Amino acid sequence: MAAQCVTKVELNVSCDNLLDRDVGSKSDPLCMLLMNSSGQQWFEIDRTERIQNCLNPKFSKKFLVDYYFEVVQKLKFGIYDIDNKTVDLSDDDFLGEFECTLGQVVSSKKLTRPLVLKNGKPAGKGSITIYAEEVKDNRVVLFEMEARKLDKKDLFGKSDPYLEFHKQTADGRWQMVHRTEVIKNNLNPVWRPFKIPLRSLCDGEMEKPIRVECFDYDNDGSHDLIGIFQTEMSKLKEASRTMPVEFDCINEKKKQKKKGYRNSGVVSVKQCQIIVEYSFLDYIMGGCQMNFVVGIDFTGSNGDPRSPNSLHHISPNGVNEYLTAIWSVGMVIQDYDADQMFPSFGFGAQIPPTGHVSHEFPINFNPSNPFCAGIQGIVDAYRACLPQIKLYGPTNFSPIINHVAKFAAAATQQRTASQYFVLMIITDGVITDLDETRHAIVNAAKLPMSIIIVGVGGADFSAMEFLDGDNGGLRSPSGEMAIRDIVQFVPFRNFMQAPKEALAQSVLAEVPQQVVSYFSLYKLNPPKDPTVK
Repeated sequence: MAAQCVTKVELNVSCDNLLDRDVGSKSDPLCMLLMNSSGQQWFEIDRTERIQNCLNPKFSKKFLVDYYFEVVQKLKFGIYDIDNKTVDLSDDDFLGEFECTLGQVVSSKKLTRPLVLKNGKPAGKGSITIYAEEVKDNRVVLFEMEARKLDKKDLFGKSDPYLEFHKQTADGRWQMVHRTEVIKNNLNPVWRPFKIPLRSLCDGEMEKPIRVECFDYDNDGSHDLIGIFQTEMSKLKEASRTMPVEFDCINEKKKQKKKGYRNSGVVSVKQCQIIVEYSFLDYIMGGCQMNFVVGIDFTGSNGDPRSPNSLHHISPNGVNEYLTAIWSVGMVIQDYDADQMFPSFGFGAQIPPTGHVSHEFPINFNPSNPFCAGIQGIVDAYRACLPQIKLYGPTNFSPIINHVAKFAAAATQQRTASQYFVLMIITDGVITDLDETRHAIVNAAKLPMSIIIVGVGGADFSAMEFLDGDNGGLRSPSGEMAIRDIVQFVPFRNFMQAPKEALAQSVLAEVPQQVVSYFSLYKLNPPKDPTVK
């Protein structure tokens, strides 16, 4: 699955106290940005302008990069003193560099760090500051529309009307930007409320022409034009439920043929409201913390860890599928958690000292402090835990989901978009408590929480796919439907021959949309509104 670009980010760079490599004048710095998102090769993104005689440059040229949440995008900022006109920088003086990830930059919004030389030593007192800003117009237009007395186009029934919105391009063409749903067999349709990004509708310009076309839908694709009207955003936004804005729907061909023609129906705009719709980056850059929690399946079906055939067996090169999944996903998400302390739990094992079976025990065996320091801390705790437990069963998901849900529920008391929880469950088998898990997920969907399930080994994972709401709304045993899709299931076996980044890309692809859907649902703005300067 290819990574989906979340948005475009503009990076603005400045430096302070650069090394002075010129004799008789100050350095003439330029900044080059390189990226590495494959773990293999660096490639150049762009360069800033060269600033003459300046040790504290503020570069005016900004770097524009595509931002992917589910990919670790490594950045390297290289600063050079430019003394010639060649493109090759190898013959220019090197003033220092700084490496980080794009995730670190966007979650900090402003990042200041010391520059280092190629040997890792400090580049004098030189430092670099990187500002991140999302490139977008995040206004959307909410519409409520209906029509009355539309022309009947079908021989054996009424029309099946829908609307198309078009904006005018620079060369005068009309470009379709939105289509409503089709209302079957109805000359007085009421369409469901819908929204269109303002930049898509009219490029953010209130007086730019907007054309709305009303069609009668036909299954064979030969949709019949009912009529057209043209307007501007400045007119549309006057609409309200108490005072709708109405337009005659005109069919020019019919108008030319029919004397006394008035219209082919009336389209009524009952509501047209411009609102700000925050993006995933608005929440991250506004201060929202992503809290990463790991749940590990220690049931007996994994096999004795001492056996090379066990999924928990650690190979001579120090890995297994569980560790690979932890590293792959954790390396991405750690950039969004400020303290990088991750609660990590196991389930389905007999644990010391009593040997009782537990379905939510901290893998560091410290119930009062189940946090592991960084991804390496999770790996270390996992390795230390294995020899102390006995794999058992059954495979119950609901206890650990409910455990994390308590954290998420506590975060909702603040009534701000400041905390979001991502639980990754790594498992080898069929869920034993499927009904309880469905109930737990439906409840968790009401909270700032997402659940990632990574299936390892060759088991039948059809139940996991059932939990993934992509295939339709998940319901609890009582029939209650989840208000959001919060589960993403990925079988590890699909990525055995893929680059190590591919698993994280697939697993995390839906998280940004899930974050936005939760905070939008409860009308929670970012803690610090990123649109306010």
